[in-house]
Amino acid sequence: MKKYLVFIISFAIIYTVFQIASGLILTASYTPDYSSIEGNLSQTLVFGTTSIPLLVVLLTATLAYFLSQKKFRTSKN
Repeated sequence: MKKYLVFIISFAIIYTVFQIASGLILTASYTPDYSSIEGNLSQTLVFGTTSIPLLVVLLTATLAYFLSQKKFRTSKN
């Protein structure tokens, strides 16, 4: 159980750091195209949605962990 907790906590931390870093890079490199908004100057903001929520990723990581433990378990003779 200790190996699982270390795995899932480190996975969640790495996932979060990756999401924040990629968001910072994408935001810093974004250049808006002002030519496409001629005359349409609405003040509405539109944000993107996440395609895979963290809970689904953690459940998938949990399933992968337990399947790998079951598959690669060595028999004690």
